[in-house]
Amino acid sequence: MLRQKGVPMKKKVNSQTVEDYLKSIYSLEAGEVRVKTSLLAKRLGLTPGSVTDMLKRLSQAAPPLIDYQHHRGAKLTAAGRQIALSVVRRHRLLESFLHQVLGFGWGEVHQEAEVLEHHLSERVTDALDRLMDHPKFDPHGEAIPSKAGKMEKAAQISLSEVEVGVAVRVVRVDPSRNEMLKYLDKLCIAVGTRVAVEERAPFNGPIRLRIGSPRDGKVQAVGPEISDHLYVEPIGADKI
Repeated sequence: MLRQKGVPMKKKVNSQTVEDYLKSIYSLEAGEVRVKTSLLAKRLGLTPGSVTDMLKRLSQAAPPLIDYQHHRGAKLTAAGRQIALSVVRRHRLLESFLHQVLGFGWGEVHQEAEVLEHHLSERVTDALDRLMDHPKFDPHGEAIPSKAGKMEKAAQISLSEVEVGVAVRVVRVDPSRNEMLKYLDKLCIAVGTRVAVEERAPFNGPIRLRIGSPRDGKVQAVGPEISDHLYVEPIGADKI
């Protein structure tokens, strides 16, 4: 919730709205690249005009929560990043709690956490963190920020980049793709699953995977809609 010391708004704005904006900018930022208004509007499901108005207000907060430049987009300031990371922490801890403790499927927890993340106090957030023994990653393999805003580096290699004949372990999946998560459940693919690329069709065609055991694992073809959003890490020198 937006009640951090030293981050008052000049104009009163709903704290949930502010958190949604800052978290969305954080998720869209890449290095020094600014987030375009049109891209943020698409992510939030709002008109570019209303997003522009809100970005101006966030840039006029005391201290400013974003650095906004017309026609160039927005990037978080240190104060804005602090709030964004706190929201991300609550969200991913909630996903972990819903999955590990309450037994929700990994395809269900994202939307539930989207609602609950705005109503969790710092005390309850810390309690959830302790209850689960300070998890480093959520059910989708996304890194969970510590209270100080530190987190593990997320996997960046997609399955689409893996060479034929190489075995890898799934370590991260895009949590917002709910239908894809349901499909991965049917394929018995989750974070930690071993997969090996057996064949790759040309011209960005499907990849044939062996899921699980190198000898009797299930063989399944997946297209780029799946392989582009499955992030993996090598399994040492393990081959098919």
